[in-house]
Formats: sequence, C-alpha cells, structure tokens
Amino acid sequence: MTQMVRAAVQTGPRKIEMREFPRPRIGPDDGLLRVEANGICGSDVEIFRGHMGPNRDPFIPGHEPMGIIEELGERAAERWGVQVGDRVALEVIVPCRACGDCLSGNYQACRFRKYGHGVTGIEVAPSLWGGFAEYLYISPTSVLHKIDRTIPVEIAAMYNPLGAGVRWAVDLGGVGLGSTLLVLGAGQRGISAVIAAKAAGASTVIVTGLASDRHKLSVARELGADHTIEVDGDNAQDVVETVMDLTNGRGVDVSLEVTPMATQPVLDALKATRHGGTVVLAGLKGGKELPVPTDLIINRALTVRGAFGVDSSANEKAIALIESGRFPLEKLHTHTFGLDEVGLAIDTLAGDTDDKSAIHVSVHPSFA
Repeated sequence: MTQMVRAAVQTGPRKIEMREFPRPRIGPDDGLLRVEANGICGSDVEIFRGHMGPNRDPFIPGHEPMGIIEELGERAAERWGVQVGDRVALEVIVPCRACGDCLSGNYQACRFRKYGHGVTGIEVAPSLWGGFAEYLYISPTSVLHKIDRTIPVEIAAMYNPLGAGVRWAVDLGGVGLGSTLLVLGAGQRGISAVIAAKAAGASTVIVTGLASDRHKLSVARELGADHTIEVDGDNAQDVVETVMDLTNGRGVDVSLEVTPMATQPVLDALKATRHGGTVVLAGLKGGKELPVPTDLIINRALTVRGAFGVDSSANEKAIALIESGRFPLEKLHTHTFGLDEVGLAIDTLAGDTDDKSAIHVSVHPSFA
C-alpha cells in the first residue's frame, strides 16, 4: 500500500488546503527529506497575499526546508557527500548544473532550471517540492548543505535568513573590519545582517525600523547593533540626518535596504551612503516604481547592487555561524507552528494577527 504524505497546498491568494500525495519512489540519483522545519520569509507573505504571482498554479510553499535525509540513492550520496540520517538544508533554486552559468559557479542565473523548492507546482511530479510538507523530494540537481543535528531545530532553520545577512551585507556590500553599515528594516533578515556584519568586524551598525518594530530593534541591539532609529511615531527621527550625525557627516560605507513594499527607505539608503560607498537593495516592492536620483548616484560615485536570494557560499558561512554558537540566535525565534497552521504562521510573520511580536517564524510538520 502506497504511503501518503501530507502537505499544505496554496491554491490561490490566502487559500491553503491540506492534501495528501504519494510518497515518491527514490532511485540512485535522488533522495527524500523528512522535513523538520521550514522558515517563513517576507516573500512567502507577499505570495500568500497574492502580490507576487497571483495566478500561479497550486503549489506547496516553503522554500527554506531543513530536515533529515530519510532515503538516498547510492550515486546521490556520493555526489552530495551525505548519507541517510544526515541533517541538511536545501536551497530554493534547483539548477541544471550543466549550462555555462552553472559550470562557472553562477548557478543562480541558470536559464534551464525547471524546479525550485517552494515554488514548483504540484502538477510537476512528484509534487512534493515545498517545505510545508511531511516529506520533500530531493531531485538530482538540488543544492544542499549539512547542518549539525545537535543544533535545536528552530535555530538550524535560520540558515536562510542568516545566509541572506551574510550575502547581502558582507559578500555583496563588502562589509569588513572597521566598516560602517546602515540596515533599513528590522525584520529577521535585517537583524541577520547585523550578526553577519559584526562577525565580519564591522565597527558601527545602524538599524532602522517602525515604532511597531520596537521589540525587533531591541533584539537588534542585543545581537550587535550599535544604534537604532525609529522612523515614525512619537520618537521618529530623520534617517539621513541621524546617520550623518552618527558618522560625523561622512555617511556609512554600506547601506542595505530590506524593507518590504516601502520605497522611501531606498532613497534614504542612497542619501545616507558616503562617497564611493555601496548600496545593496534586497527589499521587494511588489512592482512599485520610484524615481531614481541618478545625479546623486553619479556625483557620489555609489555602487548600487541588487540582491537576489542566497547562494551556496553564503549558506555555508551562515551555517558555520549557527554551529559556532557565537550569537544568542534563540532571541530571533519567536513562533513555531504545525503543518495545519501554515496560513496562521504566515499571517503571524506579516503582523496580520493580534500578536505583533514575530521575528523568525517556522513551520514544523511534527509540531502539534
């Protein structure tokens, strides 16, 4: 008798259905992951609301899957250097591994990829592509990373936001010893950038947030932020003026913009960065357009970089940070939900419930 696997399927904006799928048969080149946890990020919120791809086919969300290898083909074990029982984290992108971009290490630009974890429709066999499921299919070209099994599940599940902090602030932004960094946005990825920057030796990190983010700004300070700025409410401060005061009129070396939907922080990032500095843009705006001050970019000789996801190198560095135990990452995790509560989990991260305290939220299929 075929074993069935439970999964949460998004069928439309704000519509999640629990369904069952046959457990995949595993051959010599693929594997099966028993999902321990899957973190939720801002793009999950926008997709759930219908702001990104509202007419997409039904799919199993969850693009930050982490768990235990349950089954594994012989060739797959040799290729990935893992075995049954290992804990691994999977990347969202499943590249072809054969095109010019893949072979040169630029696999995120792969034009021939057919699948992605948490984004591929259930009509594509064997359907179990997303992390909001009891089991997830590991295809032959998946990218995965080992994680120490002794790390608490909710901490290990932070590999993706921490990877974003590493890639966006350090790898793309160039933050290093003595650098000054402005992070616009105090969500899990903004705070992760604080951690990554401090680990890289940044001297000063400044974080902005809303008055409703006061608890997040507090956690940011506990994890290394030197200054925080509230941008609205009774204690509102002008971001650019405050940054210039804190840097003696010079501006920061690097600005990282990670706010969802808001456009003013992009302009603040450009204006608060020193001559010759770098601005990294990572916050999706749902297609909103904004005027770009090209004269400012030119006259200040700014480098502006777009941040697309997290690559293999950043994930490896993030996992090393997790395993080091250097930072009290438990301060980031606020909510754990079961598989039947995916909609509630996403709404909680979005602040769409009475509970406004969420920072890092994860779905654990075995959680009751």
